Amino acid sequence: MPAAPETKYVRSAEGHIAYQVVGEGPVDLVVFGALASHIELIWEDPTAARFLQRLARFSRLIMYDKRGVGMSDPSPGGDSSFEMRLDDCLTVLDAVGCEDAVFFGISEGGALAALMAAADPGRVRGIVTFSAYARVLAGPDYPYGVSRDVIDSLIRRLDEQWDPEALLSWILPSVMDDDARKSFWLRYLRRAITPGQFRVQVEQNAEGDIREVLPLIRAPALIIHGTDDRWIPIAHGRYLAERLPNARLIELDTGDHIPYTDVGLEVAEEIEEFVTGTREAAEPDRRLATIMFSDIVDSTAKAAATGDRRWLDLLQRHDDVVRIELQRFRGNEINHTGDGFLAMFDGPARAIRCGHAIHDRMKEQGLAVRIGLHTGEVELRGDDVGGIAVHIAARVAAGAGPGDVLVSQSIPPLVVGSGLEFASAGRHALKGVPGDWELFYAKT
Repeated sequence: MPAAPETKYVRSAEGHIAYQVVGEGPVDLVVFGALASHIELIWEDPTAARFLQRLARFSRLIMYDKRGVGMSDPSPGGDSSFEMRLDDCLTVLDAVGCEDAVFFGISEGGALAALMAAADPGRVRGIVTFSAYARVLAGPDYPYGVSRDVIDSLIRRLDEQWDPEALLSWILPSVMDDDARKSFWLRYLRRAITPGQFRVQVEQNAEGDIREVLPLIRAPALIIHGTDDRWIPIAHGRYLAERLPNARLIELDTGDHIPYTDVGLEVAEEIEEFVTGTREAAEPDRRLATIMFSDIVDSTAKAAATGDRRWLDLLQRHDDVVRIELQRFRGNEINHTGDGFLAMFDGPARAIRCGHAIHDRMKEQGLAVRIGLHTGEVELRGDDVGGIAVHIAARVAAGAGPGDVLVSQSIPPLVVGSGLEFASAGRHALKGVPGDWELFYAKT
């Protein structure tokens, strides 16, 4: 997993703003984040990190946490107005010496990108939006939004009980069936924004309306939106594309409201073509490898039951054990996900034996681990790997139980004569992978 870039701070009139600069491309690409953000924690998710690294290959990527979220200071009096958010952005741009840029607005950030293009056109080469909108509330001339009663009901629910899992099911439905990624994103939401700040932003976003400025924008615009987005439906994106004078609309087959998931690389390719006029043409380095995903079973419940200090000690022991066994069985650590690992082996038999060794060692610590393996062709991307084989291994791991080393149908034929044994776990549909796959419990 790529290391998080250095986070720096710049002082605004009311507080400090955390920002990062990644890459050395010829065009600055400034990210206006969604309602919640945390520019350091986001790098701990392998899929999100790949998306950001992909953007940084053709740009100088500039990211920041607006005041009140993530690593930046609280906003004065809870202010989260468009004016304050634009001031934050301009403060960061001055700090990094950015004179003009393409502005990439995610969700509410799309409105900020549009306002920047209208207010300071000389500074804006173009705007890109993902899941953006011109207005939240419905009205006689804007039937796409929601009623004030819906906003009030949401705010009442937030006051009664802060429920990040319910929110996650709306904004990132693709991670809900993947325990490891779901656990990460719940942790991300808890650290990125407080319930009180979330409420403030929901209220202030509901009052925003940028429809009048859209016809004034002359910068080219790329509007990207998921057709199944439940948080901000596709009609909002279509409205933006119809009203912006120089816009192109791309509708993606996804329900995710932010692009830090499997759809991210496709989004990055579209942005690259918009920014540079071309797409990356280099053929990735490919090889046959065995991919392992591991994670601690019920890590969230374990953390709550043991307490923070004890849990951190257990996590460190887990990490030490896994790394020792990876070294012993010639596995390469690719990513560390907080409570699990993505690793690569040049042979499936070693991967299976490594998995069982990890199980045996972790039993001594009172932790149950689940492990999934698949052998297939992977794309080598520097220190990272990608390709369908990685996705298959992740789906196999998601089906494993405590103490299991669960493998795909590709592995048993490759280890004939090794002394390893397998028991059928039945045929399964792996989410996002064509056809049914037979899975097996690997035994030693």
